[in-house]
Amino acid sequence: MDKQVFQLDCWFEGHVQGVGFRYQTVAVAKGFEVTGFVRNLVDGRVHLYAEGDESEVVAFKDEVISELKSYIRKTELETGNGLRSCQNFRIG
Repeated sequence: MDKQVFQLDCWFEGHVQGVGFRYQTVAVAKGFEVTGFVRNLVDGRVHLYAEGDESEVVAFKDEVISELKSYIRKTELETGNGLRSCQNFRIG
C-alpha cells in the first residue's frame, strides 16, 4: 500500500440519491482496475473516490458518468497523486 497512485475525487449533484447510483457505480468498477469508494453525502450529493493508474481511473469515471448521466446535473472533480489507501472498491 506504499505505491503512489493517481487519485480522483468526484462529487455528483442532481437526482443521485435513492436511485441505485452507488450500486451501479460499484457494478461499473468491476470492469476496471480501480480501488476506492462511493458514498452518499448529507447534502444530497454523491462522493466518488477512485485510485489506481490514471488512464484506468479516468476511464472508470467517464463510464460512470456515461451510464448515470440522466441523474447527474453537475460534476465537480479534484485529482492528485498519493499513497494507495484502499484495497477494493466499495460503498462507503
